[in-house]
Amino acid sequence: MADYDKPIPEPDPVSQPFWDAAKDGRLALPRCSDCNRVHWYPRTICPFCHSTAIEWFDASGKGTIHTFAVQTRKWGPWDPPYVTAYIDLAEGDRMQTVLRGVDPDDPESIRIGAPVEVEFEPASDDVHIPFWRVVG
Repeated sequence: MADYDKPIPEPDPVSQPFWDAAKDGRLALPRCSDCNRVHWYPRTICPFCHSTAIEWFDASGKGTIHTFAVQTRKWGPWDPPYVTAYIDLAEGDRMQTVLRGVDPDDPESIRIGAPVEVEFEPASDDVHIPFWRVVG
């Protein structure tokens, strides 16, 4: 995995189910067993009803672009231009990402509401990073 030159998240006990699923190419999300709402990012308490009854489930890996921005300045290890976006997950809530399958030099071609699917890039033996790609 020496080819991956970006920051690599460090899984912790709260987020470990997400990283385990990502390694298998699956998008796992936390859901409150009491109010049945999905929330992103992983945490031990539901942000909606404050229950601690959190379960993990395999999500569809589908969503739509909520909003996006073309990044034109260098930030950290990422070379511009690239596109960041918020994705409305099919199961609810939102996830931030670097968007793939779009041309950052042609932002007019990127459409809010466009369908996307998750894909995972190996960053290390234990961590696979989710990215979202425009489909269709």
